[in-house]
Amino acid sequence: MYDYLVVGAGLFGAVFAQQAKEKGFSVLVVDKRDHIAGNVYCETVEGIHVHKYGAHIFHTNDEKVWQYVNRFADFNRFTNSPVANYKGELYSLPFNMYTFNRMWGVVTPEQAREVIEAQRNAAGIREPRNLEEQAISLVGTDIYEKLVKGYTEKQWGRACTELPAFIIRRLPVRYTFDNNYFNAKYQGIPEESYTGLVKAMLEGIEVRLGVDYLEHKAQLDALARRVVYTGPIDAYFHYCHGPLEYRSVRFETELLEIPNFQGNAAVNYTDRDTPWTRIIEHKWFRFGKDDAGNDLPKTVISREYSSEWKPGDEPYYPVNDQRNSVLYAAYRQLAEQETNVLFGGRLAEYRYYDMDAVIASALSCAEKEFAERKK
Repeated sequence: MYDYLVVGAGLFGAVFAQQAKEKGFSVLVVDKRDHIAGNVYCETVEGIHVHKYGAHIFHTNDEKVWQYVNRFADFNRFTNSPVANYKGELYSLPFNMYTFNRMWGVVTPEQAREVIEAQRNAAGIREPRNLEEQAISLVGTDIYEKLVKGYTEKQWGRACTELPAFIIRRLPVRYTFDNNYFNAKYQGIPEESYTGLVKAMLEGIEVRLGVDYLEHKAQLDALARRVVYTGPIDAYFHYCHGPLEYRSVRFETELLEIPNFQGNAAVNYTDRDTPWTRIIEHKWFRFGKDDAGNDLPKTVISREYSSEWKPGDEPYYPVNDQRNSVLYAAYRQLAEQETNVLFGGRLAEYRYYDMDAVIASALSCAEKEFAERKK
């Protein structure tokens, strides 16, 4: 009899399991995949850590979370500075003075502000009602048309006028030459990959892979006093209210017989006609490894294609529109009636999570759970 059955060996499950073990509880972790680490899983190809389920760059301002992850891994100093490719024209991301100069020829922050303000006024935007209006209010019409609209509509499969404004409110816009995409105190990638990070968290904990919890729910539930479930909340309840909607991502990964394909970890293709949203070149996630990277005679790239989710696909981004928010609330009500199950993580909570927020949520959940058990 285990104290906890943790369903899912991704970040939320691994953090909760580690905290439980540290408190002296017995834990069993199961995952239907054949590997640990969930969507942050990396596999090594020709000496390159390949982010199998898309690029993951750790960034946080949370001191507690940063200290926690550094217990299990050394992080490099990778700084995310993606590039936007619009029909062969290259622009800096985040949007900054390099972007504004390339777009309009302006050389001072004041000139850039004047252009954006003029374009915002010409569009007649006072209170943004959708993503298009939010984007124009932030960066003007020209940048929206070239660098936001096509990419966003490919990613979400919907017109920007049909998407809520909040999706793009975190869009970094800087009137400086700072190319760091994330405004975070700490940033980097584990030297031994995210797989190594999660493996260290799960050290000494029993993990069973290739186990579908929902197929064997009764037998597995009988093994533990409490369950921590990190899978899709609608699947847990047999889709009784209907399936929640997601956007999914398909990857085409290639091993190339050249040392350098694009010279950067991430290049976004922002025109509507290019079918992929971005290309990741995995070797450049290793900060300061230009010379070492070029010593590796090969490179690995992944083209990313956004698609509407259907059963059997991997769910990535929740579609947080009104319909799905109401649907999730109905599932959440059912979850609150489950007296012996904790629901946590991006799928169980139907929300987009940055990695540091997942870890913070798992630490908080564990702390609250163990405090309750002491009573």
